[in-house]
Amino acid sequence: MRSIGNISKRLPGSDGDLVFIVTSMQIKKEQTMDIATFKQILEIAFEKRVSDIHFEVDNPPLFRARGHLIRSKLKDLTKKDTEFLADTVLQQCNRKLPEDIREFDTSYTLPDVGRFRASIFRQRGNIGIVMRVIPHDIGTFKELHLPPALGKIVQAPNGLILVTGPTGNGKSTTMASMIRFINENFNYNIITIEDPIEFIFSSDKSCIIQREVSIDTESFSGALRAAMRMDPDVIMVGEMRDLETIDACIKAAETGHLVLSTLHTHNAAATINRIVGYFPSQAQEIIRQRLAEMLVATVSLKLVTDKSGEYLVPVVEVMYSTSTIKACIREGHLDEIEQYIEKGRDEYGMQTFDQHLIELCKRDRITMDEAKRISRSTDLERKFMYY
Repeated sequence: MRSIGNISKRLPGSDGDLVFIVTSMQIKKEQTMDIATFKQILEIAFEKRVSDIHFEVDNPPLFRARGHLIRSKLKDLTKKDTEFLADTVLQQCNRKLPEDIREFDTSYTLPDVGRFRASIFRQRGNIGIVMRVIPHDIGTFKELHLPPALGKIVQAPNGLILVTGPTGNGKSTTMASMIRFINENFNYNIITIEDPIEFIFSSDKSCIIQREVSIDTESFSGALRAAMRMDPDVIMVGEMRDLETIDACIKAAETGHLVLSTLHTHNAAATINRIVGYFPSQAQEIIRQRLAEMLVATVSLKLVTDKSGEYLVPVVEVMYSTSTIKACIREGHLDEIEQYIEKGRDEYGMQTFDQHLIELCKRDRITMDEAKRISRSTDLERKFMYY
């Protein structure tokens, strides 16, 4: 076994500390970053199931594993190091590092190892890179510990499905699992629009077309307009970033297509509120009517540390648009949505965050302290006794 500057960190667990050690090669203190070093760092990220790697000037490479940021014992990176890394990543998409770069997202493939989503940015005048590890395989709902209700949700013939949550909490993975389910079970034409492409799909029962913004198309909204002429059944949009893209997604759903996308919101009510807030005040009542008609479901995610301290498990709120919830959206009574989600668990497979937290506690997957840390409720323990 090779060692990479002895990258180590003690991570908290319920039964004592978990020692996390990343091993690869010996790097001399004076050694500068080169392609071999870069490759071995990326190999280790896959081997040790690291989720992100940070390359920033005046810091050593940092790794996020099991939700914790780990500082390696490699030497601090220089301006020359990070510029070399950015150039290496950009060469794969036939680009050069421009002097005026501010931020740029792309993907990077390491042959025989795997793929990464790379975010290149400038900070304090220097180049930095954060690389997200994209798993080889797309998990099933069961493998990812996602609610089985997602299988029912993606069978909707048309409408809008939104997957929400903070950055790095499993939105892309969850949406990829949904596309996998559709691909394995239906003869559809699926078009994905991403910036950059993350998971690579192989057509099964469905035909899958994957387009990348800035390489295959100029923008999300432009790709959405083009998709309408490509005989789509399902359209997956990596992220609804602006008003134009949101409006295009809604229109695509209204014209008989199933549209999946993501937002950085923490629950169903906040998601609806965010979408409505993108529109001018005079148009907000109309957009609530449109959302009430075509919103199929929202799936909101938060990753938490399990009881062992070694793994992350998803806590998931699932809202399915029943006639009652449609009325709440239409009339702007968003504060009432959570209670209807809570009541709809048995009939529709819906669940609130608190319901799922309690379920995970009762199954001994997470501790009550972790559940209370995540919950926005002040009476989680009382609910635990009630359910």
